[in-house]
Amino acid sequence: MKKEITIYTSETCPYCNTIKETLEKNDIKFIEKLISEYKEEWSDIGSLTNMSQTPTIIINNEYFVPGRDFFNPEHLINIIKEFKESKFDYSIKSFERIKSLNFNILTAFNRLDTTLRNIETKLNIEKDGNKRNS
Repeated sequence: MKKEITIYTSETCPYCNTIKETLEKNDIKFIEKLISEYKEEWSDIGSLTNMSQTPTIIINNEYFVPGRDFFNPEHLINIIKEFKESKFDYSIKSFERIKSLNFNILTAFNRLDTTLRNIETKLNIEKDGNKRNS
């Protein structure tokens, strides 16, 4: 299946230019849509993703937002090169992504809790040591 790539950009966005140049260097064809010319579409995308950041990339109706889905031009190129349509129904994909998100949030909070407990332990040890030295 052919990859249809659309990139929503802003005239004042230097990162948009970098992404476009990188796509061109890699012979990746795309359609550019300036957000100033496609205001209604851009508004819909912002409502959908809850992130109005440029350059937002759409590959066959899947949305990729900088910082959330790709971290630099090379990362985006890898995503595009490896992209393939999912064989799973949208509701199954959504449910699995929510489960993964919940797992990742739980993991992050557990790491934070461990770090805070370690800091608390060190502070208590230092506090006890200072009491004994007084």
